[in-house]
Amino acid sequence: MHGSRIAAVGHYQPAKILTNEDLAGMVDTSDEWIRSRVGIRTRHIAGPDEPVDELAAQAGAKALAAAGLAPDAVDLVLVATSTAIDRSPNMAARVAARLGIPSPAAMDINVVCAGFTHALATADHAVRAGGATRALVIGADKMSEVADWTDRTTCVLVGDGAGAAVVEACGPGEEPGIGPVLWGSVPEMGNAVRIEGTPPRFAQEGQSVYRWATTQLPPLARKACERAGLTPEDLAGVVLHQANLRIIEPLAERIGAVNAVVARDVVNSGNTSAGSIPLALSKLVERGEINHGDPVLLFGFGGNLSYAGQVIRCP
Repeated sequence: MHGSRIAAVGHYQPAKILTNEDLAGMVDTSDEWIRSRVGIRTRHIAGPDEPVDELAAQAGAKALAAAGLAPDAVDLVLVATSTAIDRSPNMAARVAARLGIPSPAAMDINVVCAGFTHALATADHAVRAGGATRALVIGADKMSEVADWTDRTTCVLVGDGAGAAVVEACGPGEEPGIGPVLWGSVPEMGNAVRIEGTPPRFAQEGQSVYRWATTQLPPLARKACERAGLTPEDLAGVVLHQANLRIIEPLAERIGAVNAVVARDVVNSGNTSAGSIPLALSKLVERGEINHGDPVLLFGFGGNLSYAGQVIRCP
């Protein structure tokens, strides 16, 4: 009941890089058109031999190594993903098998782009309630597998990747490292972002998502800070869902986090859906752009027009 914290993070991206110039040879687009509208320059694309659980397991292994933990230290595995093709076994069970984690509770969480922050809150709640001792929380998506590569408005956005965090209980007297979550959704606007059909394909109403994100989310993000007992000015970092640079920059400005490093990994990675926040967070930690103990706002939004955010302390 002492709260939880993130002990370590890790990330993984496939080796293949798809540039804007490459896309210009596939659909009617150009580097200038893409950069001016979404800010993306490159994205990583997984091959046919790199399923979602492979991406997730690679990121999870790196997080465990960074925490100095063996797989048997984990008793809960949560994988946030919306691109799992098979229904069973789920991605969490497959990741546990790949990593050699014995007998964990293993669950997938499908909240699309807000999946990781939902999964992080779920792990925090499980540890606080005594239902888990240590959790491996992963966001992983293979968006290239659900992309319509003939639609220039959506195929230019997507990339593949995964990020992971090890969540564990705080010690007695230790300040919680994961703040209270603020989460919700706009069900009546759920069709604004879709992955549906056979085979499943990603589609969205870009202008609707842009207006909703830039106008409705800033007060919600500020409320997540309030729940952590902080103001936006106190933040050292802001990691928003990496959807579009034209959404990230105005949203960060309207939140009021004037002293924070703002993650802009979308430029190099594209939109990796549930993978985007932990991937971007792990890179900030790896580069030393945020330091141990720094307050960082994580805020996921998008698919289902769901959102979830919390302030964490940098591992």
